[in-house]
Amino acid sequence: MRILGINAVFHDPAAALVVDGEVVAAAEEERFSRRKHGKQAVPFSTWEQPAQAAAWCLERAGLSAKDLDAVGYSYDPALVEPGLPGHDPSGEELRTEFAQRAPMFLKSALPGLDPGIVRFVRHHVAHAASAALAAPFGDCAVLVADGRGESTSYLAGEYRDGRCKELAAQRLPHSLGLLYEDLTEHLGFARSSDEYKVMALASYGKPEYLDALREHVHVTGDGGFRAHGVNLAELAPRREPGEELTRRHADLAASVQKVLEDVLLELADWLHEATGQRDLALAGGIALNCVANTRLHAEGPFDRIWVQPAAGDAG
Repeated sequence: MRILGINAVFHDPAAALVVDGEVVAAAEEERFSRRKHGKQAVPFSTWEQPAQAAAWCLERAGLSAKDLDAVGYSYDPALVEPGLPGHDPSGEELRTEFAQRAPMFLKSALPGLDPGIVRFVRHHVAHAASAALAAPFGDCAVLVADGRGESTSYLAGEYRDGRCKELAAQRLPHSLGLLYEDLTEHLGFARSSDEYKVMALASYGKPEYLDALREHVHVTGDGGFRAHGVNLAELAPRREPGEELTRRHADLAASVQKVLEDVLLELADWLHEATGQRDLALAGGIALNCVANTRLHAEGPFDRIWVQPAAGDAG
């Protein structure tokens, strides 16, 4: 079985080739185009496919597009809920239309490809599979958190006996990833790109605004959480790019970082109790936050934690 995986909807377009259950090649489009993150994470860019990365994967395996048995596309436009808070009303319709037409876009990008073999895969299920199937242990708990998929921002589940079962999910607009992206933009950095700078900035501040944030960001006790309605401007002034960073900016970063870590720890506790598993596999953009991962490892309930190396959308 020869399966080509494609990520193309938001940022970090990439391709991976799996032959008989083994990953034989994987690459991000930015390595060929020399564009950071491959493209902008805007609805209009949804049509752009990782053509060069996909072609390279096929070439490495000595295959052509005609040799493929299936193509997995890491987004299912049928699951988008129009008008759901957290979606951009002006762009969601365009993104969905372009995603629906992905089989034809891929046919143009990869000559000889049969568009009929393209299968849409729910975004967070693709993340979960990338973590569970590649983890260095067998059965495990799986936690996925990022900005958003089709209509959700999080998945908690269990991988057992070769199958992944979803145990909890969080619908938009509640999203830990979107909160962190909002913070990144509020602090004058590039959204969906510079979150690592905010994580670093947090180490210079104190979580002075933690109590205020906890009114809007907290777990719900059923495997989900609330993370919406935070007015960052009430806590610290918006910073324009290039302006001086102040103590209040650092304290805001520290506060959001702390509430993120606290919520993740409580979600991990719930997932551990629900599954009884000793091991945890992580994926999604939030899993790129190595400070939060360190706390999960040091204070969380799991004996072993494995982070998918390409935990973001490229993976």
